[in-house]
Amino acid sequence: KQEKHFRSKEAELIKKERLTPWNVDTLSSDGFEKTIINPPTQADKPKSEDDIGKDFWDEHEDDIKHYGMLSDYDKSAEFLRKKPHLVCEATANYLTIWCITLECQEKNDLMHHVARQTILMQYILELAKQVKRDPRETFQLFFKRIKVADEQYMEALDDEHRALIGRVKERAKIRMETIEKEIEEEERQKRLGPGGLDPVEVFESLPEVMRDCFERKDIPMLQKVLKEMDPKDAQYYMKRCVDSGMWLPERSEER
Repeated sequence: KQEKHFRSKEAELIKKERLTPWNVDTLSSDGFEKTIINPPTQADKPKSEDDIGKDFWDEHEDDIKHYGMLSDYDKSAEFLRKKPHLVCEATANYLTIWCITLECQEKNDLMHHVARQTILMQYILELAKQVKRDPRETFQLFFKRIKVADEQYMEALDDEHRALIGRVKERAKIRMETIEKEIEEEERQKRLGPGGLDPVEVFESLPEVMRDCFERKDIPMLQKVLKEMDPKDAQYYMKRCVDSGMWLPERSEER
């Protein structure tokens, strides 16, 4: 049940991430230098669901994932030839978010593989910018070039691949921490007593002798401890116990 709740929170967070796509542009005159996965800056054009490709993702998710699973240059080129509409920023953004999800699920090998396909898509998009053509017209040129690329070019591609993996790991860590914090806060809200205090936090703030009484559920011992305390301190701690639901005056009076 806890695992199901965690996955549900993850799905909600992924949906939010899709509404704030990562900027995975890589800038260099000859290829790429550093892959960046960050929220869009103020300089970027305003984002809407159409801008970030939500509808595109919904319609082409299976095909994007199929491309992400390919492991051969020729097969990748052939698949994109059949589905040229996939050659776009929306596909690159989807693949990046998918990489983060795979890392969160500890599917490291698959994440590395999809990250490679993501970098290839980014190279295609960058090439299109360089030659000032539509990416759908340049992807075949890219795959022809990469087959005869020199060692320096391939090393640059490998560097970009490693950089993307590093960014994905960072993002996955942030996502997991965010989910855990949200779940912890939900559980805390459920624990709050009638006065809005958290019984766990209140218990930990009590003097050791009072904590011992509550752990033993020993009311006579608690009454004795309270009588020996400063009246103001006793009133302060007991009010917190009532507000957190740790102490129910009605029940204690019945006893």
